[in-house]
Amino acid sequence: ETGAIFIDRDPAAFAPILNFLRTKELDLRGVSINVLRHEAEFYGITPLVRRLLLCEELERSSCGSVLFHGYLPPPVFPIADKLNVSLKTSYSFTVFAATVNLLWFSLGFPVDPRKVLIVAGHHNWIVAAYAHFAVCYRIKESSGWQQVFTSPYLDWTIERVALNAKVVGGPHGDKDKMVAVASESSIILWSIQDGGSGSEIGVFSLGVPVDALFFIGNQLVATSHTGKVGVWNAVTQHWQVQDVVPITSYDTAGSFLLLGCNNGSIYYIDMQKFPLRMKDNDLLVTELYHDPSNDAITALSVYLTPKTSVSGNWIEIAYGTSSGAVRVIVQHPETVGSGPQLFQTFTVHRSPVTKIMLSEKHLVSVCADNNHVRTWTVTRFRGMISTQPGSTPLASFKILSLEEAESHGSYCSGNDIGPFGERDDQQVFIQKVVPITNKLFVRLSSTGKRYIHVEGFKGERSRTRTVQVVVSPSSLLSPCS
Repeated sequence: ETGAIFIDRDPAAFAPILNFLRTKELDLRGVSINVLRHEAEFYGITPLVRRLLLCEELERSSCGSVLFHGYLPPPVFPIADKLNVSLKTSYSFTVFAATVNLLWFSLGFPVDPRKVLIVAGHHNWIVAAYAHFAVCYRIKESSGWQQVFTSPYLDWTIERVALNAKVVGGPHGDKDKMVAVASESSIILWSIQDGGSGSEIGVFSLGVPVDALFFIGNQLVATSHTGKVGVWNAVTQHWQVQDVVPITSYDTAGSFLLLGCNNGSIYYIDMQKFPLRMKDNDLLVTELYHDPSNDAITALSVYLTPKTSVSGNWIEIAYGTSSGAVRVIVQHPETVGSGPQLFQTFTVHRSPVTKIMLSEKHLVSVCADNNHVRTWTVTRFRGMISTQPGSTPLASFKILSLEEAESHGSYCSGNDIGPFGERDDQQVFIQKVVPITNKLFVRLSSTGKRYIHVEGFKGERSRTRTVQVVVSPSSLLSPCS
């Protein structure tokens, strides 16, 4: 009735807009640039939008921050057999984007072939797995990152990847490097020579879907939750598959592979003895421990104390169960002969434990309740875990994230939250709040505090551009982090 027009918008954002319209001066105190730019774009105030874009550019460098270590440009995509074109990508995908978008869906591709699905590292090498091929890079102080190997095009989509940059006694001597990829039950293994040339070692089948693919020394190991373990040995060039009970977790320690199973038992395989058992066709799967409640072992973490290499019998294992219990078992010199002894039990989780980590200073467990994390301090005496004064609760927090509803098999492998890092230093979680994002948060595993905010490249806002983080085994503040 007064003739006034009511505008139902945020008044905090409107004050700097009105001041800009009056004086052409911009005051950003107390207002987010993103919120202000959204309002300016909504009302079509182009001069203000340009000014805000400039403010964003001043705050962020396209060359990355002080923690930014290197940019690896997209490789040449080996997809000529399918598309009858040789697609070379650059920083912008605009030339081929429309064509590729139509072709990969019409040909039945379940995943965008330009998207990085998994990144894995070993020593000074990393491997980036795309939907239908993998690329290996090596870094040297003198020359920086160098692309050294690209796999052939694969008809199936990669779900798992493993890299071994330090092979001892391989088929081509100690200078061999190996990379393996898996999809469903199929595994392909390549050998990479120093010059960058690669050759296929073999194609193997586990017979069931591969849930984990990794190296123990120079041996490739594949496991499945159905209860199968496959091992390829670089010395004997032999692939062997053995049945065990259904596997719900695993961890490695030196030459040992430990398997947590749904019957409440922890089994181990000594890979050093594998070549000696070829005639018997037996991986020597031995029971190490059985949970007193007969609950499934859903998470495993082995900590080798500093004295392990000297005496060979100092070992500590933390494991989580399907009922939410967290237990620590230890084997020290005085317990040799009787197996690991139950040391400590925590019954704080109310959902199955999905991850666990025992380190020099902390015990960290994660359960299925929206990645609920609980941490405890670990007391040690002369390197050995001690009850005096004992473990004390340190933190409780959640690594909240929204997962893709219909994700490919590589999603869980390429988006693992961790924890990552060395056992004798602070470990971290990687939090990706939403499935398609250019922002990641690095959080301390001991307290849950956000330590680093990682943001992807500012440039073409394409849904196919993916941020991948590799946390180095070295210190967080080292150049390779």
